[in-house]
Formats: sequence, C-alpha cells, structure tokens
Amino acid sequence: MKTVPVYNMEGEKKGEAQLKDYFFGCEVNVPVMHLVVRRQLAAARSGTASTKGRSEVRGGGRKPWRQKGTGRARAGSIRSPLWKGGGTVHGPRPRYHGFKVNRKVRRLALRSALSVRAGEDRVMVLEDFTFSEPKTKLAASIFQALGIDDNVLLVLPEDDENVIKSMRNLPRVEVIRVDFLNTYDVLANDRVIFTLASLDKLQEGVENERSA
Repeated sequence: MKTVPVYNMEGEKKGEAQLKDYFFGCEVNVPVMHLVVRRQLAAARSGTASTKGRSEVRGGGRKPWRQKGTGRARAGSIRSPLWKGGGTVHGPRPRYHGFKVNRKVRRLALRSALSVRAGEDRVMVLEDFTFSEPKTKLAASIFQALGIDDNVLLVLPEDDENVIKSMRNLPRVEVIRVDFLNTYDVLANDRVIFTLASLDKLQEGVENERSA
C-alpha cells in the first residue's frame, strides 16, 4: 500500500493518504488498456458519414436511350454507379462504431492505468475544497502553489458547478466525477489529482469489486 502527501489549496502538506494496491499497485496489463482505449475512441466517433445508393439519388426514372441500334453501351439508368452523379456502391452508412468490452476488463484497464500513474508518482491528493463562486484565477492559483504545469485530471466526488466553471478555462485541466473515471482520461493526462472525498469514494468499494 502506497502513501502519498495530502495538500491544501496553498500547496502545504496537511497529512497523508493511502493508495490501495487494488487500484494503484496492481500488475499493469498493457493489452487490456489498449483494448479499452480503442473502444472508448471508437464509441466517441460520430458515425454520421453517409452516401446514397442508386435507388436514392435523384433522377434516372427512364431509360436514357433504346437498348439496340444506337451503337452505344446498353444503359438502363443515368444513376448507375458507373455514371457521374450516380449512386455509390458499398459507401459508408450511419452506424455506431463502438464495440462491447466486458465490465471486468474495463475495470482492470482502469486499475492498470491508475497503477501506471501511481508508479510514476503522478497521483496526488488534495484536501476537499469548494468555491463560493466561479473564479478561474483562484483555480489557477491552486496549481501554481503545487508547482504543476502539465496536463491534469482533477477527480471530484460529486459535480460542483463552481469548481467546474472555475477550472474549465484552464487549458491543461480536465475535471471529472469519480463515478465517470476512465482509462482514456487517466492515460491522456500527465497527472491525476484526487480530493480526499473522491479517493475515499473510489476505494471504499474495493472488497465489493474483488468479489464481483
């Protein structure tokens, strides 16, 4: 079990928090992380690319010329895929690009990603905090006090409108609720910062997850 310092908003150490091995010290499974990230990126695709077949394009209601006697190729419609303006053969249609990955596999990928960041000493813990009003300058001062200038994933226990609004103008900060914590966001950011409440909420169900 790993122990990390707990900081306040001024960047001062105020105690320690324990990172349980189940989430932060498991054996890293790279193929599983790759599979889950691929699934998340595929599911995020819009899937709206579309083309029209010969039965959907406009025109072509009559035979362009008679079958025989013209010296030209036999043609039944000006909307044949061989013609300019004709239908598309086997073109893309709107569809969902995602694919199924079992819940236990997704869970293992998240644990592996958190273990990677913990092994790099890139998991931090902050005291629980909130803002009385949205204020980007105050949000920026937290990361300045901590000496952080890389991409950060801030994990909150619940949605906090003032905190979210304060953080969203900071280009290197992404805010996520602990319930929605996922492999891609952990790996896409250089550092993961939990509040005490969000860390407790993540780790409180360890025994239940082990038996699931």
